[in-house]
This record gives sequence, structure tokens and C-alpha cells, in this order.
Amino acid sequence: MKLVEIESPYAGDVEENVEYARQCVADSLSRGEAPIASHILYTQEGILDDDIPKERDLGIEAGKAWAVHADLTAVYVGMGITRGMIRGILHAQNHGRAVEFRTL
Repeated sequence: MKLVEIESPYAGDVEENVEYARQCVADSLSRGEAPIASHILYTQEGILDDDIPKERDLGIEAGKAWAVHADLTAVYVGMGITRGMIRGILHAQNHGRAVEFRTL
């Protein structure tokens, strides 16, 4: 299985974006991949609070640490591309990781 980092929106309408991210993870799994969407993993209640800058930064750094082991970054663009997603795309490109743009 390919390890796949998922990029999708989080900020804004968080409830809608989390539901979309879940669909993105399901799509990746259906392709036979092993995905991670750190932006919905680390922001769950009791883990990190995205509204606290230090905690947001910690989540971003943890996601990057995992992502360097990924085979691919899948960018789901159906709800647009956010600044955070652009950071993820640039991180992938800077580490020589393939980037694939997808829609559901």
C-alpha cells in the first residue's frame, strides 16, 4: 500500500470540512492506499486545539514529520485550496514527494 498524505480544507466551516476530509480518506482507502489526514486527526477534541497557535503549530509539525515518509500527497480540491493546503503542497514538492490533485 502507498502511504498517502491527504490535503483538504480545515479552516472555515470546520464541520463541513471535517466531513469532506473523511470522504477524502475513504476515497484514498478505496484506491488501496494507506492515508493520513493529520488536520482531522490532531484537531479532535482532547488532542490539539487549532485555535491555539502553539497547538496548531505542533499539529502542523507532527503532520510534516509523518508526511516525509509518504509516497504521495493527495490534494482534494473539490472545496478549494487553502493557505494550509498550499503549505502542504510546497512541503511535498520540497521533499520530492509526488503531488496528485483529486476530486471526489
